[in-house]
Amino acid sequence: MEPVTTIEFILNAVIAMISGVCVGIERQMKDKNAGLKTNALVAVGAAIFMGISFQYIHVEYVDLSRITGQIVVGVGFLGAGVIVKRKKEISGLATAAAIWCSAALGCLAGMGMYIELAASTLIIVIINLVMGYYNRKIYKNNHKNKIEN
Repeated sequence: MEPVTTIEFILNAVIAMISGVCVGIERQMKDKNAGLKTNALVAVGAAIFMGISFQYIHVEYVDLSRITGQIVVGVGFLGAGVIVKRKKEISGLATAAAIWCSAALGCLAGMGMYIELAASTLIIVIINLVMGYYNRKIYKNNHKNKIEN
């Protein structure tokens, strides 16, 4: 492995942005706290940090995987900020998970793993769209049953 070139660095960041936007569009359409900008910025930020880590590839005693670990932890704190508890309801969990996934997408982009990135982006968008539909349907059905009982 070699350090990424300037062109690769920029390309990885742009591709991360596109991936983050794909996830963010769904969140934005559902009027969630973290939408297009947040998911795109998280993905780009993760790609940038991955790119920075590659600059130390031949430095002795440097563990490049530590950057990835720090991204996971740091974005976890960011995601925690969108989780809100009101009385008996908790909201923001899916948005927090989307932010966390956007960071993972940025890491894939930063590593130049474009096929894995495309597949992962597609999987995340499908989960948000399809499971979101079923989630709402089940939620309405459960609440309807509670009112009737």
